[in-house]
Amino acid sequence: VQLQAYGGGLVRPGGSLRLSCTASGFTSGYSTIAWFRQAPGKEREGVSYIGDSRTFYANSVKGRFTISRDNAKNTVYLQMNSGKPDDTAVYYCAARRGFNLIASSWRQQEQYDAWGQGTLVTVSS
Repeated sequence: VQLQAYGGGLVRPGGSLRLSCTASGFTSGYSTIAWFRQAPGKEREGVSYIGDSRTFYANSVKGRFTISRDNAKNTVYLQMNSGKPDDTAVYYCAARRGFNLIASSWRQQEQYDAWGQGTLVTVSS
């Protein structure tokens, strides 16, 4: 499976942006997708996850970000609202083939089999 993340850009504090992650190639079984981000000088961290029936969010984005999917388009979205400067980072999507993850494991990067190339989000006035 190949993943393409796009939709990044410059957004003002308090503004909104929607990221997309589209899967292509052999997508069968890759039903779980997560978004990670890496800010300058920081480690990559989990932002949100969507499985067959569950979603998870990092505490830092809970209530502001929403993850969703369109199976017909093989696309997962990350709607970012109320942007903060701390949201500035390169955002990556990752896919996992196999069973769904739980709250204690979805942030583990080694759980994912495929990664997109990243899209830069800058929140700044």
